Amino acid sequence: MKKARNEWTGFQESRPYGPKYDLRTDFVMVYGISKDLPSRIEGWKKAGYTIHLMTGVSWGEYQDYLFGRFDGRDHWDEAQKDRAGNHLLHGKDVPYMVPTISFAEYLATFIKKAIDCGVEAIHMEEPEFWAAAGYSDAFKREWLNFYGEEWIAPHSSPDAQYRASKLKAQMYYRALDRLCSQMKEYALVTYGRTVRFYVPTHSLINYTQWRIISPEALLVSMPSCDGFIAQIWTGTARTANVYQGVRRERTFETAYLEYGNMQELTRGTGREMWYLHDPIEDNPRYKWSDYRKNYKSTVVASLLHPEVKQYEVCPWPWRVFSLEYPRQAVDKETIPSHYATVLLTVMEVLRDMHNHEEEQAGEGYTSGIGLCFANSAMYQRGDVIPEGEEDTAVFKYDGTTTSDLLSPPQQELLDFSAFYGIAMPLVKSGVPLRTVQLDNILTFPGYLDGYRVLLLSYEFMKPEHPGIHQSIGQWVREGGVLIYIGDGSDPFHSVNEWWNRAGARRTYERPEEHLFESLGLGRELTEGEHKVGEGAVLFLRQHPTELSRSAEGAKVVQDHVRHALAIRGEESDYKENQALQIKRGPYLITHVLDAEGASDSGRGNVVLQGSFIDLFEADLPVLTTVELAPGDDSLLYDLGSLAAGSGLAEIIVSSSKIRDEQLEASRFSFVSESPSDMTISTRVVVASEPVRAIAGGVAAECVHDAASGTVLLRYPGAPEGIAVSLEW
Repeated sequence: MKKARNEWTGFQESRPYGPKYDLRTDFVMVYGISKDLPSRIEGWKKAGYTIHLMTGVSWGEYQDYLFGRFDGRDHWDEAQKDRAGNHLLHGKDVPYMVPTISFAEYLATFIKKAIDCGVEAIHMEEPEFWAAAGYSDAFKREWLNFYGEEWIAPHSSPDAQYRASKLKAQMYYRALDRLCSQMKEYALVTYGRTVRFYVPTHSLINYTQWRIISPEALLVSMPSCDGFIAQIWTGTARTANVYQGVRRERTFETAYLEYGNMQELTRGTGREMWYLHDPIEDNPRYKWSDYRKNYKSTVVASLLHPEVKQYEVCPWPWRVFSLEYPRQAVDKETIPSHYATVLLTVMEVLRDMHNHEEEQAGEGYTSGIGLCFANSAMYQRGDVIPEGEEDTAVFKYDGTTTSDLLSPPQQELLDFSAFYGIAMPLVKSGVPLRTVQLDNILTFPGYLDGYRVLLLSYEFMKPEHPGIHQSIGQWVREGGVLIYIGDGSDPFHSVNEWWNRAGARRTYERPEEHLFESLGLGRELTEGEHKVGEGAVLFLRQHPTELSRSAEGAKVVQDHVRHALAIRGEESDYKENQALQIKRGPYLITHVLDAEGASDSGRGNVVLQGSFIDLFEADLPVLTTVELAPGDDSLLYDLGSLAAGSGLAEIIVSSSKIRDEQLEASRFSFVSESPSDMTISTRVVVASEPVRAIAGGVAAECVHDAASGTVLLRYPGAPEGIAVSLEW
């Protein structure tokens, strides 16, 4: 759908316009539909923004609906409820809702008001149904209507949990499809204009790990959904996982998998995707140094996935630039000025990223390796606990609490080791693993093109259609190598689904039996290598969780991928790297993997030689050597990429939005837009050292670097723009 103008970067904010958090992006998502919505929209519109609306689809300030002030009926029976009878809350009187038709109609009344105010796009945020929920009266009614039978408690069996979760996903699909379609029609009929609809959502990896059900891949096939925002940030990515038997935060690796998962969700679908970055997180107990380190990791992780070139640069900039952290500490402080400048620089780099294609940088990588992942992974995340035993299903973990509050079974469930046991050994060895959206294989022809090796396990997810196996079989016969990992012990193999449904012409105990049979190998397979057409299947009879518990388990995964490539005659293509790195135009993006376990204990620092601007430093220093220690993240501008200059000066990079550049005989000028109360850094390549630098009518700090032929300008910021000039 054609836009009025480009929307490369944007942010969300619930507060009225404020110059201190006016980030000068292309669009703003005004958050929440309250009585002051028209005035908030008008304030941001006057500042020059394209206006979107964002509001919660599963929770929000919806007390009028809950307490009967909307239609005269109390709707607390539609609040999500756990096994113990507790409402699952996002705040006081803010429950997560069961998305009934009635609730969708209530939301529609608010969306109409936003359309009446002239918004160009609407974001229905976070369709979330907790795995621990499914016990409210509204959900019981939905079960009866959907399955044609009386409700069954989700915790009572794997089948009940799986069916409850499938229904939860379908309900949010129905609510979003109904809302988006109805409101698009309303905008066309009432105003003769189109309105776009997007779904900001966590990654499938995170929702599965946190035990939340969402439509995710279902939305790719929803005609009224125009795209997504990938809500990935420190709060999701720092969730601990287990690798080589050690449980700890691995923010970069988790973020890398999460962003890649969302890139794969829309790859080849024509749907839009924005990547989210958050300079802090929802948990306010950390210091700025912690926020900064993890922010750098998430930014670098996202930039290593070059097919996405649009970004939400900040949620809630007011809380970033105005509040003090750690919130409960005596020594809390507002954002350090140097970090604020760095954030603005990165935001401007993100705005520029669409202008540049990926270029190969550094050593070669083992490309074409994919780990299959599916919506059904979310359906297996409830606790199946016999009656009378301790109930751990009621704990709602969302990253804002500490994991030390979890019981050992809860912590082990949160680890999601069946997935990370396969994924982490490859990412940690510098293999750029991609998660393959299994649900897309049937929908999009050629979806597996470009993959050489696929890893698959049905011990933490299930195939939702038998045709998936036909597509995988064709891919294998044409030369692909499938590594199947599983011991058949997952209790969810017994759920009443297509492979074992009573009355079916042919049934299977486990879905991999149908997979193997589709490959012409029979139902039962011995461990090892099996030739299929031009490709092969490698079968490892082991639960993937076991692979997370030791260095030996990690090596098993790595060795199987190496062997799979050897089957294809490409053994030399298997390369382990100490760093993941790409170049996007002039931008060099690098993460150095840290050492964990004996196999990588010999890793040292990575040294980059050249002429670079460090974009993660406030003063944009020019460096000829960049030394990165294990765990470091780097975002550099490669000055060697600059074309020969054609005049006195040219801006390389700035922590502000630049407009109205003018080059005269002995003068270079421009206007610099940024939030107020900030110090702006701008580095300019110059033919010679200028004699004068002016910003806002006064002398600006100007430092000449003769070796690089650049100057650094430093001056105050203002959203309306500061006039800056250099003179010779």
